[in-house]
Amino acid sequence: MKTLHIIPKEVLSIGLFILGLAMLTPTLSLAANAAEQRGLDIASEADQRDFGFGDYRVHLEMTLRNKHQQQTSRSMRNTTREQADDGEKTLIIFDNPRDVKGTAFLSHTHKAGADDQWLFLPALKRVKRISSSNKAGPFMGSEFAYEDISSQEVEKYTYNFRGEESFDARNHFVVERFPTNAKSGYHKQVVWYDQAEYRIWKIDFYDRRDELFKTLTYSDYNQYLNKYWRANQMDMINHKTGKSTTLTFSAYQFAIGTTDMDFTASRLKRAR
Repeated sequence: MKTLHIIPKEVLSIGLFILGLAMLTPTLSLAANAAEQRGLDIASEADQRDFGFGDYRVHLEMTLRNKHQQQTSRSMRNTTREQADDGEKTLIIFDNPRDVKGTAFLSHTHKAGADDQWLFLPALKRVKRISSSNKAGPFMGSEFAYEDISSQEVEKYTYNFRGEESFDARNHFVVERFPTNAKSGYHKQVVWYDQAEYRIWKIDFYDRRDELFKTLTYSDYNQYLNKYWRANQMDMINHKTGKSTTLTFSAYQFAIGTTDMDFTASRLKRAR
């Protein structure tokens, strides 16, 4: 005579739950992969639309505000050169006020590996290399980090498509991107691209504890060479300190004829 085994309800419920998870896992995995690929596709499309400008020079005004809205301003020149098989090279020279005049910042952004960055401080008369561990620090006392100043190469992140959102009479793609650099100051960034031109209008930065840290907004876009869009203003707000920094761009010049020799650390002391 066979013995009849009765399965307790609790065990049966757990078993059915595990079975349900096993059946659901492939579906969740496919959805995650699709969201990752969609996010990557959007970032790649935005990057491709901005490729081919060659080089440019632009004047910048940096306005720094403390939590009481007291402000100071700095004037700079930014020269950027595009690389066919790597990131961009950027040279920023401070023209005033007097205490920062002659300060020069050089960045070589790479698609793979750590970026190379140097800072020339005229008071010390020496070139300082920015270490990877310091790139999360503030750039010249602003709310922009050194890693924010580098070009944001697609290969520097993994992605997740979050959906679509409309604001300011525009439809946007919303994409999360996660830095691959373990020394980044951010856990993730949430980026809003408009669906018409794939321009970035807003980025929320989350710190290593995944808490909202800063928000960067772009405004007043102009198109150059009938293709390349540039925002005339960027506003970075630090939600933890109440401080903010505004970058205002003007007098863009494209095809200025730079060479790689214009972006070497050895020439920083002579940058004018």
